[in-house]
Amino acid sequence: MSGKVALVMGSKSDMPVAEKAQAVLKEFGIDFETFVISAHRNPNKIKKFASTAESEGYEVIIAMAGLAAHLPGVVASLTVLPVIGVPVESGALHGQDALYSIVQMPPGIPVASVGIGGAKNAALLAAQIMGTKDTGLRDKMRAFREQFGDDAS
Repeated sequence: MSGKVALVMGSKSDMPVAEKAQAVLKEFGIDFETFVISAHRNPNKIKKFASTAESEGYEVIIAMAGLAAHLPGVVASLTVLPVIGVPVESGALHGQDALYSIVQMPPGIPVASVGIGGAKNAALLAAQIMGTKDTGLRDKMRAFREQFGDDAS
């Protein structure tokens, strides 16, 4: 596999969520790197990261953030790579504010979103995206899906 996934979180406190995505990516044999870059505290650093992600060999970016959750949208505004937003449960609204922030992107700057804390699904979606050009990865996804059987209700 030539490409890799970037996992970006706004705070070190988001690491338990990131670890769920890391486990799935490891299971599928997908290379990844994890970064802590706040869109609010480090705007120049996130701009540099996102604008160079493609040339650094990333194919998909998973961005995790809570509260205002601007990180996924900021990243998506700076790259044409697919960005998957993971709302992190936090604050008084338990991640609902983050979910709304991620899914309510303006036209032209899409961010795929998973449910609150859904880092595992984000990693699976990244694998599916990468599997569009990697038949071995696509076969791994088929095998993964088969474990659910016909009675997954």
